[in-house]
Amino acid sequence: MKHFFNRRGNIVTEALDGLLRTSQPGTLARLDSYPDIKVIVRADWDRSRVAVISGGGAGHEPSHAGFVGRGMLTAAVSGEIFASPSVDAVLTAIRAVTGKSGCLLVVKNYTGDRLNFGLAAEKARAEGFDVEMVIVADDIALPDINQPRGVAGTLFVHKIAGHLAESGESLTSVAAAAKAAAADIVSLGVSYSSCSIPGQPHEDRLAADQGELGLGIHGEPGVEKITVRAADSIIAIMTERLSAAMKRDGDYALLINNLGAVPPVEMSLIANAVLGSPFASRVTLTVGPGPLMTALNMNGFSLSLIRLDPERRKALLAPVAPHAWLAAVEPRDVAILPAPKAAKAIAAVSVSRDPAVERVVASVCERLIGLETELNRLDAKAGDGDTGSTVATGVRSIQALAGSLPFADRAALFAVIGETLSTAMGGSSGVLLSIFFTAAGKASGDGATLVAALLAGLDRMTYYGGARPGDRTMVDALSPALHALASGGFRPAAEAARKGAEATKEMRKAKAGRSAYIGESDLDGVMDPGAHAVAEVFAAVAGILEPA
Repeated sequence: MKHFFNRRGNIVTEALDGLLRTSQPGTLARLDSYPDIKVIVRADWDRSRVAVISGGGAGHEPSHAGFVGRGMLTAAVSGEIFASPSVDAVLTAIRAVTGKSGCLLVVKNYTGDRLNFGLAAEKARAEGFDVEMVIVADDIALPDINQPRGVAGTLFVHKIAGHLAESGESLTSVAAAAKAAAADIVSLGVSYSSCSIPGQPHEDRLAADQGELGLGIHGEPGVEKITVRAADSIIAIMTERLSAAMKRDGDYALLINNLGAVPPVEMSLIANAVLGSPFASRVTLTVGPGPLMTALNMNGFSLSLIRLDPERRKALLAPVAPHAWLAAVEPRDVAILPAPKAAKAIAAVSVSRDPAVERVVASVCERLIGLETELNRLDAKAGDGDTGSTVATGVRSIQALAGSLPFADRAALFAVIGETLSTAMGGSSGVLLSIFFTAAGKASGDGATLVAALLAGLDRMTYYGGARPGDRTMVDALSPALHALASGGFRPAAEAARKGAEATKEMRKAKAGRSAYIGESDLDGVMDPGAHAVAEVFAAVAGILEPA
């Protein structure tokens, strides 16, 4: 795995300084104890209220330093990646922010964190500080274990304790509320990959079709391996186990946490799956989806729930300064508004039959759908690998209209195809082909011959798209084919299209389209997928109208 860093020993300190450099002025600072003791504190703290301190190993960003600020943590103590901070580091943080009101330590239930924070608490008490500690053990992956791990549900405790401390509550009240909250939290995680630590060799322990359920936040193996499956299926397994661990009565807040590498589009899909399941009937607040307690670049997510009461609800809804915290919201149904009715781009057309044209359209559609995989493969060399799927989608929309098309009216047929592709076929290809057929339909309606109408479509398509022959696009096949059609027939046109498409293999520098952003070496010997599709279309048409 590749990572962005300078020296492995400096990753954490440089990352923390990056956080400080991009924070709001006057909100955060660090103690002058780098590099051994890494403590981020509120720069606006006056020690008049209860301090809330948390921390642990780095690699869980934005936890923990990202949650330092008004309404949440007073200070965060960081160790190296996945390593607990030392006793001295925790004790230094206590000394730095604790006043007469005392402090609460919020600790995830890992042995290193318990021992180091615990000994620091004892030493701080010996120095005269009033210190309480709450241990969060929210992971339900192993229901019978005596010491469950503390994972993303810890953030609920940060938020509740931080709110109460900011409100001026006593240490006794803050600690009692935090401990009660910790007892009412359940969490479960799933991932399709292990994480990799910068500067260390990485070997994924999972096969291509495997994931892990019930894993922690340090890259340790999950409780069980699962096969890659639909998101709804994974959510069903997780919510069933979480429901079994939840108390039978009461409403819950749900935290949807990205463990590091799940794309935002997938996290939103996960949120939709969770909130669309029967499980959601007990969820009245949601936090996320987003990266809150990560495990470096783990491709997974976790769900955490806390049982609500009026005070916890108030605390979770209260605004805070740290921008890493995602405001809690009440889940709701999807709002749907009526779309404005678009004016008809073309006049109503009458269904008409022409067996020869119908055979051509059917043959072209079948040929292009059969090319879906091949076009995707070619596009993956220079784009996002979806040209075949995009074309197939547009073609299927035409097939769906086959019973209502004006096959005997060329102008109307081109116009209908152009309008259909403008809405059903995505990407630039859909727009370009819509322009082509719309312009060809207009020219046909004005009395142009078939060839003249198609050349008019090419003219408009190249005008708006900007591509010319030699730019490594579909035009390299379409332009020579149409000009050959004008002087010969569909057989010469098909041959010209084929030669034009083949020529794109030697065009190492594209001048238009997405390929223009790709290096020459990546394009060498690769046929442009659009040109290939055009060549196949002309071959199909020639096979119908001018069989050998």
